[in-house]
Amino acid sequence: MIERVVVTGASSGIGAACVEAFQGLGAEVLGVDVSDSSRADDHLQIDLAGADCGKRLLELCGSRTIDGLINNAGIGLDKAAVDTSAGEFDRVIAVNLRAPFLLASALYPALVEARGFVVNVASVHAVATSRFVAAYAASKGGLVALTRALAIEWAPDVRVNAVLPGAVETEMLRDGLFRTGSSLADLAGRQPLGRIGSPREVADAVSFLAGNQFTTGAALTIDGGATAQLSTE
Repeated sequence: MIERVVVTGASSGIGAACVEAFQGLGAEVLGVDVSDSSRADDHLQIDLAGADCGKRLLELCGSRTIDGLINNAGIGLDKAAVDTSAGEFDRVIAVNLRAPFLLASALYPALVEARGFVVNVASVHAVATSRFVAAYAASKGGLVALTRALAIEWAPDVRVNAVLPGAVETEMLRDGLFRTGSSLADLAGRQPLGRIGSPREVADAVSFLAGNQFTTGAALTIDGGATAQLSTE
């Protein structure tokens, strides 16, 4: 039984759906977010862009046992590569890639003791991407590679998997569409399944990977068939 998990980016979107999903399984959820508006059982305010985020997580968790970590928090950057500053690139990498590494490493002893799990929320941009999201795509590609590396290094004690969501109705997606002048309806019409995904559908995939004892190093795509379709069609 999963008794206690840490979910980053817990206040909205996929993170909020993960909080609800794990609470539905009877787990206590520690929510990490810059906002304290999540429905997690306890709120841990941590700056994931900071190099001390792993140390800070351990301080706030105290002596509590931890069964799992869901690295969901992420930031985007819609900008041409040549216009992206070193600082902007570094911040995306820090939140989307370095923080998952630091948090998982910090919790490693607790996860070993619990024979626990890590689930990283990556993106289809790790395998097929778009223009003007170079920093974001690089961070998510790195997160999938990190998932595989940790899965091998930490087996058999800790299982490490990733989900790769496609178009899911979140604030980040809506903001990106607003900046490009597109709409949810237009995007839905381009999906093989003809619709946008819901945060809960991704959370259900996260819960599956958290509970399946014979899965590690997996990158589970949840994208309505988008990456199965040739862009030239």
